[in-house]
Amino acid sequence: MTAVPPAVRLARAYLLRVAEPPAPALAELVAGHGPVRGAALVREGRVPPAVLAETEARSGVDRAAADLLAAEALGARLVVPEDEEWPAWPFAAFWPAAARGVDWAVPPLGLWVRGPARLDELSQSAVAVVGSRASTPYGDHVASELGYELAERGVTVASGAAYGIDGAAHRGALAAGGPTLAVLGCGVDYGYPSGHAGLLRRIAEDGAIVSEYAPGTPPARHRFLVRNRLIAVLSEGTVVVEAGARSGARNTAAAAAQLGRLVMAVPGPVTSATSHGCNLMIRNGDAVLVDGAAQVVETVGRLGADLGAETGRPVDESARPTDGLDPEQLRVHEALRPRAAHGADWLAKEAGVPLDRVRAVLPMLEHRGLAQRCPAGWRLAPTAARGRRER
Repeated sequence: MTAVPPAVRLARAYLLRVAEPPAPALAELVAGHGPVRGAALVREGRVPPAVLAETEARSGVDRAAADLLAAEALGARLVVPEDEEWPAWPFAAFWPAAARGVDWAVPPLGLWVRGPARLDELSQSAVAVVGSRASTPYGDHVASELGYELAERGVTVASGAAYGIDGAAHRGALAAGGPTLAVLGCGVDYGYPSGHAGLLRRIAEDGAIVSEYAPGTPPARHRFLVRNRLIAVLSEGTVVVEAGARSGARNTAAAAAQLGRLVMAVPGPVTSATSHGCNLMIRNGDAVLVDGAAQVVETVGRLGADLGAETGRPVDESARPTDGLDPEQLRVHEALRPRAAHGADWLAKEAGVPLDRVRAVLPMLEHRGLAQRCPAGWRLAPTAARGRRER
């Protein structure tokens, strides 16, 4: 294990305070110069205008050493991209989204983490369960059952620790004895919301509480919207249990879709305002309908070897890249063209597979290196195209 130089961690702690995330110009500066040199340039004000606009108000505030000490006293730590536990693979989804002009698709400069679980291990098989704060008994029941059954299958349950659906999902996972991941829009030392202070302590015992915001940073509405991209990117898919027409949960789902992650929704009564957003997402084809953990795992399709056992299909990764695909997934793969990109509608007709299943399958194929997302749609990934020619 390679130790991260203290100067690197101090620099990133400073940079995390100096600008409100996601700060794309600052992230580009750090990517080009490294964190230590980048922090020095910010302190001196010798940065491009876009970086200056993001950092000028706070560039003179350097509490990096104090923040690291405060985190240590809390039993927390600053995880940086130079650490081995940094979830580099999930965060790679930001780059293609940024290339398509998604301005918030910026990886964090570091993450404050409270809890013993490693971020890279938690994110290897994670599903986000999100929904309305003003949840109904129906929504609470569904979310807690999802959290429990996903945790039983070894899936990390990620959410935002808010009242309502988030809290129910976390509690379900904890009841099953599984780790759960809470992403906050404030410092990890805040017990926010106050009614969930005990829940957050339980999450930190075996899982992780994560934030871009330094210790002592208070909650704010814009920060919760910014943190939603982290909930989405750290998960293989996002399940919306209950959501109104306008809700933060739908914001998380939209972020997941932009990042190439699967979006799922639980239908609800047509008379319930808290299910209106979910029903609308399903109707518009923006989400795959799921009614339980088994369907979530089946839809995501790669949350561990237990899926093969669950479906009775052995998964042998040492043979062909397409081994382990079910008949529908294989047909979608065969419909992909090596040079021409096509939309999901065209692929559904070509493969003879329902459109909602095609939308669910394509990100899974992309993750396995069998499909490639393009501005015009989807095509066969170059490595998969070579493999097809060799057959």
